[in-house]
Amino acid sequence: MRRVLFIAVPALVVLVVLVGVSAIATLRGYEVALPGRVFSFPRDHAAHPAFQTEWWYYTGHLRTADGEEYGYQLTFFQRRVDESNLFSGPSQWSPQHLYMAHFAISDKSRKRLIFAEKINRPNLGLAGADEERLHVWNDDWRAEALGPYQHLQAAMDEFAISLIQLPEKGPVIHGIDGVSQKGGSKGNASHYYSFTRLKTDGVLRVRGVAKEVTGLSWMDHEFGSSQLESTQVGWDWFSVQLDNRTELMVYLLRHEDGRIDPHSSGTLVHSDGQAEHLRKEMIEVVTLSQWVSPRSGATYPQGWELRIPQAGLSLRITPAFPDQELDTKSSTRVVYWEGNVRVEGSHAGQRVGGAGYVELVGYKTKVDL
Repeated sequence: MRRVLFIAVPALVVLVVLVGVSAIATLRGYEVALPGRVFSFPRDHAAHPAFQTEWWYYTGHLRTADGEEYGYQLTFFQRRVDESNLFSGPSQWSPQHLYMAHFAISDKSRKRLIFAEKINRPNLGLAGADEERLHVWNDDWRAEALGPYQHLQAAMDEFAISLIQLPEKGPVIHGIDGVSQKGGSKGNASHYYSFTRLKTDGVLRVRGVAKEVTGLSWMDHEFGSSQLESTQVGWDWFSVQLDNRTELMVYLLRHEDGRIDPHSSGTLVHSDGQAEHLRKEMIEVVTLSQWVSPRSGATYPQGWELRIPQAGLSLRITPAFPDQELDTKSSTRVVYWEGNVRVEGSHAGQRVGGAGYVELVGYKTKVDL
């Protein structure tokens, strides 16, 4: 899950939680996200091990030559543990970092989501994240920079991808002064940027059959050491890619009483690549319907009207199909909805269409960060 800074993994991390995440963070001196950071690319595409949690998050839309359409999600998480702080000293298997990964395919024609997950320690090179360049991996899943390109690779029982991506716009930094603030307390924030338009080509294997695909992807990279306030239960996140080469990210943080936190925000990326920060009061979102998961029992919003009046932007966002829920019980242990969506509406008086992804977190249980 894209923005979860608490990763509830087995045994050792449960012990860390019992001791207290904030206490450990203070004792170990994790770096926190504070205003004033100046990003440096391509260095900042690489890992930032001084922070407690980091992730590289890809979503996108693929089309085969015969017209089949798929959505995909591939995410790599790095979580710092520092086992040596809890015991007499580190062993040769002390994880220092734990690595989780999620891979999902939304099969739009069959209206079904297929999902797999991984968790590994860095020992023996099973998983890791390079500190000098973009290169993250978990077993045989990976994301890697190859000059100006990015290569993604992942496989599960029914599906596999090997994709080459080329940014059509530069990285977009979210928030103000290098920080995406999520709460009122110092450090309740992250450093967060995106590639909002990645031209995508490659191969999708569907039940053993290789299909050439083209498409469009979105990449998020985020790192920090704390995030949500105690009364915040989760968030709704939207990414939108319009056919007029405009992109939009919206991040709505929800409180226990249903209020939207004033630190919610967004970013509008214009066709020339210029980014405009959106404050909460500039964003209007209306939910159109709901869907109840037959497995978790969680009730999720489904379908939205999203408006940015100042930009003349009015969009209707519709899931490709309702059941795009993930239960990551073997890795991050969070139930969330991550769905491929279609978009239509108007921008500056002109009709537009497009595609996107929506993430809905905290509808099953409160997310404790």
